Amino acid sequence: MEIDTEFDSVNAGSSYTYPLQAGAIKKGMYLMIKNHPCKVTDVTTSKTGKHGHAKAHFIANDIFTGKKMEELAPTSHNVDVPFVVRKEYQVLDAPDNDDFISLSDENGNIKEDLKYPDDINLKYDIIQKFNLGNGDTYVSTISALGEEMIIDFRIVK
Repeated sequence: MEIDTEFDSVNAGSSYTYPLQAGAIKKGMYLMIKNHPCKVTDVTTSKTGKHGHAKAHFIANDIFTGKKMEELAPTSHNVDVPFVVRKEYQVLDAPDNDDFISLSDENGNIKEDLKYPDDINLKYDIIQKFNLGNGDTYVSTISALGEEMIIDFRIVK
């Protein structure tokens, strides 16, 4: 007798955030505020009140928009912290008539799905420096929650 069993595989994927106790969040760390990944610029804590919980007050900036955000949480409770990754890519082509830039990672893989930064001055600085050809142009990116953005660039001679 043959038993036919079939197992469905499920792609668990990886989460974009992880829990961390609010009291462990320090200035310079990242925190999710209203579903936005933010970099903490200031943390203040209040003493334990008559209801028993010390509170942490976070002031942070959205890493993609720069918008100032605030959050208040009991220090003993968990908050969501985004996985934030910084990468550097070499610029292969920087056309000024397109929204996308052509890049290569450290393994030589080509990336052509990244848009120029919204900061128009940064965009044209990258294009201008690349076209001058005074060295290799590299862009730095930051990514979180499946979104990636160019934040800076440098020239390597």
